[in-house]
Amino acid sequence: MDLHVWTRMSMVYYLLGITVTRNVRNTTVKSLCAVEELNDISLLNSEQRRTLDAQVLVDDAHKFIYCFVPKVACSNWKRVIKYMNNKVPDLETPMKMDHKKDLVFLRDFSEEEVRYRLKNYYKFMFVRDPTERLLSAYRNKFGENIGSYNSKYGPQIIKKYRKPGTLIEGSDQSMITFEEFLRFLVDSDYRRMDPHWRPMHELCQPCAMKYDFIGSFEQLSEDATLVINKVRGSSDAYFPARQSWYKPTTDDKKKQQLNNVHPTYMKQVVDKYARDYILFGYPPPVSDVTRPKGL
Repeated sequence: MDLHVWTRMSMVYYLLGITVTRNVRNTTVKSLCAVEELNDISLLNSEQRRTLDAQVLVDDAHKFIYCFVPKVACSNWKRVIKYMNNKVPDLETPMKMDHKKDLVFLRDFSEEEVRYRLKNYYKFMFVRDPTERLLSAYRNKFGENIGSYNSKYGPQIIKKYRKPGTLIEGSDQSMITFEEFLRFLVDSDYRRMDPHWRPMHELCQPCAMKYDFIGSFEQLSEDATLVINKVRGSSDAYFPARQSWYKPTTDDKKKQQLNNVHPTYMKQVVDKYARDYILFGYPPPVSDVTRPKGL
């Protein structure tokens, strides 16, 4: 679908003030995917397929498939899967998640085995407001000074997007700003993006996968309970509370960060992630995009 069509549709969502329910989201995905060319995994190119194979988890014991999206409660979902398969003792003990150990990925199967599971297993994924997801990724990987990310990306971002001699008031000058982070994303090739900020549809290919259910971070408790009741079998699994170290993005924090981003760059981000906004039914931050900076 043409990018301009997606962008116009995003404006319609905003102007109508639509609150997207799970039924609306799932219906929208099916409708929009009906006109997409990539409507089967066999039509994905090799890079798209490698990405998908690395994001999709398979639970043979409970016959489900889950595509995880970083910054959309994926650590808790992995905890649930491990618990259901007796790999962790409980769902509440504070622990950092090992994102590979005791998990089975789509890439672990032959093409024939993949086809069987796609046809017969319950398939689901969870999504999040793209703007909030990017802000969460920024806060976690840069704002909270995660060393490996800041050392890998920080110097190149500052060199490219910050004028020499510019001082960021009240900040560590070695840390990038949210605006600098967004400019970096706009100029990045999807294929080389880190999964924490790669578009959700690029990670999970909903048109090719035809998920049975797409839940949301905004309705996490209700949607997660619905899925667990569907797949847990005889397990007593439930969706656990957030870990104590998790720091949610408040509305005030979101507004503060967006107000520090020039409207031109925010508009470019909306265009870059247009398919995520529209496919999953999220209105872009139009008010922040169109408002002159500083007002």
